[in-house]
Amino acid sequence: MNKRQFLKTIGLSALSTPVFSKTFLTTLKDAENVSPEILAEDEKFWKQIRAEYKLNPAYINLENGYYCITPSPIHKAFLKNIEEVNLLGSYYMRKTRFADNEKVRKQLAEVAGCGTDEIVVTRNATESLDSVISGYDWKPGDEAIMAEQDYGSMIQHFELMAERYGMKNRILSVPLHPKNDEEIVKMYEAAITSKTRLLMVSHIINITGQILPIKKISDMAHSHGVDVLVDGAHAFAHFDYKLSDLGCDYYGTSLHKWLSSPLGVGFLYVRKDKIKNLWPIFGESGLAQDDIRRLNHTGTPAVHTDISIMNSLAYLQKIGIKRKEARLKYIRNYWMERLKDVPNVVINTPFDADRACGIGNVGLKNMKPTEMAEKLLSNHKIWTVGIEGQSVFGCRITPNIYTSIAELDAFVAAVKILAKA
Repeated sequence: MNKRQFLKTIGLSALSTPVFSKTFLTTLKDAENVSPEILAEDEKFWKQIRAEYKLNPAYINLENGYYCITPSPIHKAFLKNIEEVNLLGSYYMRKTRFADNEKVRKQLAEVAGCGTDEIVVTRNATESLDSVISGYDWKPGDEAIMAEQDYGSMIQHFELMAERYGMKNRILSVPLHPKNDEEIVKMYEAAITSKTRLLMVSHIINITGQILPIKKISDMAHSHGVDVLVDGAHAFAHFDYKLSDLGCDYYGTSLHKWLSSPLGVGFLYVRKDKIKNLWPIFGESGLAQDDIRRLNHTGTPAVHTDISIMNSLAYLQKIGIKRKEARLKYIRNYWMERLKDVPNVVINTPFDADRACGIGNVGLKNMKPTEMAEKLLSNHKIWTVGIEGQSVFGCRITPNIYTSIAELDAFVAAVKILAKA
């Protein structure tokens, strides 16, 4: 290897580009002028998308909400990223990764709808949200508001803050089938007092799939001088929105869910003027008080996973978020409509298209959710999860864009059988 080749080689970024099949690209090109709503019902189109996934034949996977598996082009790019980082070793870590990190932040910011200086890559939504909850300079008597349907780890972290600093938590319960947005907004508003500092709300409730009116809640809270922290773990890359439209102060999400990134990545958004108000969890020196990077100095990251976010974003942009949202809404509505009038069946998710997307929850009057989930798997080879508590009793159903109508028909048939047990 001559000097020119050597310099060219060591100067390479570890980032690989996903390779999409000709069939995949042709399928997308043929659908260019088809509306998302019409395409949502085109099984031939989605069968081609399904072909880009390597699926486990042992069961029908209706538990993508925990972790949406990576499509094959992104999985292959991820493996290549691992190889390249390992090949370049510490040279990459010292010379190249910082530039790649900025590329990731820039692309995430563009898709999310915020400034690059307002977003940072984390390991998941829990880390993102805990960074804000711990970052507050809590005083005895300060109050925070949240709902019992919020993610348990977040509520537990607020409880830790209460134990440590003497602040107080007001926990509400979100109705499963609200009449309108105002019912939700007024519920949160009624809990605000002169001591309230922070309101946490789920963009989409993870156990039921209900989408909450974040902009209206944010505007209301701000009118009372209260900051808004949004748990967006299940929202990003699930349906179409921009952070700039939500009006919130803080937002955390996981990218291994609906973006289908490899496990171990999320992001934290903090509105620029709020960054300086948060204490970092880990020590950081040399960065300005309003530099968001000071909030996640967690040591050496899994850089091959971080840079694979760009591969996942490339895949999302190929599919198109509007197409993805339309398909997810269509398949959720498909199974819910076929079960809503079945005796002993209880639907725990709103039917309104603006109040839910791909996540739904269904329970049985004659069976506990955990038993229902066990029987779906053992008797019908359908994998899902039972939810018992937080005023919700049912199985969470989370298909993905690769899920076929035939699989949903099998699920509907299985629930009807169990409803007669």
